[in-house]
Amino acid sequence: MTHAAVAKARKLGPVFAARARKWDVERTYCWDNIADLVDAGIMGMTIPEELGGLGASYLNVTEVIEEIAKVCTLTARVVVEANMGGISAVMAYGTEAQKAFCAPIVLAGDKPAICITEPNAGSAATEMQTTAQRRGGTYVINGTKHWITGGGVSKLHLIFARVLDDDGSGLGIGGFIVHVDPLAGIEPKGFSVLGRERTMGLCGMPEATLKFEDLVVDAAMALIPPSGFKRGFADLMNAYNSQRVGAGTIAMGVAAGAFEHAKRYLTERQQFGRPLAEFQGLQWMVADMDTQLHAARLMLHEAARSRGPNNSQFPDMTMAARAKLFASEMAIKVVSDSLQMFGARGYGDQEPLERMYRDVRMFTIGGGTGQVLRTQIAGSVLGIKTPQARDGYARAATKSKEVKS
Repeated sequence: MTHAAVAKARKLGPVFAARARKWDVERTYCWDNIADLVDAGIMGMTIPEELGGLGASYLNVTEVIEEIAKVCTLTARVVVEANMGGISAVMAYGTEAQKAFCAPIVLAGDKPAICITEPNAGSAATEMQTTAQRRGGTYVINGTKHWITGGGVSKLHLIFARVLDDDGSGLGIGGFIVHVDPLAGIEPKGFSVLGRERTMGLCGMPEATLKFEDLVVDAAMALIPPSGFKRGFADLMNAYNSQRVGAGTIAMGVAAGAFEHAKRYLTERQQFGRPLAEFQGLQWMVADMDTQLHAARLMLHEAARSRGPNNSQFPDMTMAARAKLFASEMAIKVVSDSLQMFGARGYGDQEPLERMYRDVRMFTIGGGTGQVLRTQIAGSVLGIKTPQARDGYARAATKSKEVKS
């Protein structure tokens, strides 16, 4: 059943569409839109009702994301990260105190920042160098994170780091909840925002470099899955499956919005004495675009409804990867073809197509590149591990022999 929030998202569509160019041109965050999202109950939809949310499913959220992405990619991205990814991990693995702490911050309009990527650890996330060393009842974090979405505007940060015991021995990779709110006087010592990337699209969303220098975090803010630090990174990354479904839905929504503009223009614009819609070459493009959008939507909804093994609260990894891969690559093609139908008008800023084209390009990169997703899918299909390190297969073979012996 379509969630009531979908109707609210559609009602906000014209408002967000009117503001979208402002965020893009001025490279400013969409605070006005966030206030509207809070009023509509769209921030933190997936948070349980007992904590103030709507207890919405991932499928419910994808329907909302699509409606918003049709008109404003930036705002849709906020909706994804206020309902999936980091906040999902807290709701799944956090203590009751952590959940009670994070929920009202998100419900009030915060987009949590997931801090994984580092200058030398992008797709190879496990090569991160940031450390969190135990010191009594605290952890001390040191390191640098790069391309952190929302850095400088987000209040909640889920920082991933190599966890070290008091004696310096490695325990695995864990996540740590850090709260930053300068306007409220909450400025943890050792937490710095160093700079912001100037991006091709999604210009209103800061992509920042964060530096941690002896950043002290209370041990109560360590997000520890049931499997502990040793295997907990894999559990925490399962929350990323929901974010991948969300990212794929943004891409699909942008493509759907561009397609709506193209259909309008094909009936309005006349050349050679008749509407563009009467030209068979364009009709065939429309048919292909419609089919691709429909396929992407079905895959994303299937992934949103799915659950991973062992009663996981998160979507199945392979379904999420497959849906995000298809939707993101499809979206680039559909938005490009929509722009093509406008000719030179689409290339200018009289229409939103050029902004949508720039925005949608990032979704084959962020949240897992198309190449990484293909590797994951292939591993699942073939039933094998697909290590990418130079000696990865050799080490895997050696480990397999040791297990068998």
